[in-house]
Amino acid sequence: MAATIRSADRKTVATPVFGPTSNGISMTPEEFDQGEFEAGWRYELIRGVLVVSPAPLEEERDPNGELEYLLRLYRDTHPKGKSLDKTLSEQTVVTGENRRRADRVIWAGLGRRPRRREQPTIVVEFVSESRANRYRDYEEKRDEYLAIGVREYWVFDRFDHTMSVFRLHGSSPRKRDYRRTQTYKTPLLPGFVVPLERLFALADSWADDPPATPD
Repeated sequence: MAATIRSADRKTVATPVFGPTSNGISMTPEEFDQGEFEAGWRYELIRGVLVVSPAPLEEERDPNGELEYLLRLYRDTHPKGKSLDKTLSEQTVVTGENRRRADRVIWAGLGRRPRRREQPTIVVEFVSESRANRYRDYEEKRDEYLAIGVREYWVFDRFDHTMSVFRLHGSSPRKRDYRRTQTYKTPLLPGFVVPLERLFALADSWADDPPATPD
């Protein structure tokens, strides 16, 4: 698939639109940043290779959407809610030469709207099923996000019902796990509480689809 643009001399120049069939092609960071991408897929640039993956499942989107609701409610109703500057889902994060697609990013404590491509204060990921995805989320992304100045990295694991919080301690990442029955409070968002039971219950609610009813 291709889009067309017209130059000043009215010549038509084809520009590629990248999609699922583009998975695995070589690409520079500049080509990625300027590229056009088919909607409905996730695009990342990892070590010079374009990685295309399906959109997140309902099990990930539902708790992610609830987390956004709780963050915005905190911003609008809590006395210290202005600590939250912005939160966005499905955001590309620049980590050196790589371009990572984060499930959610949070900017906090800036006192202003973040600049485009400004590194987030907190990055949130909801783990997908597969050993490769777990390694990517727990190790590769952890190291890249913390290296660019992300203050906290939250990983929600709906399979183990665990939230892992990573921070830098000196030059090394430090991890703390929270179980489903617990809550989490971060000093970056004073007064905000992450209700793990509520989020994991939403993920679990998609585990078994009800049988389809005949027309």
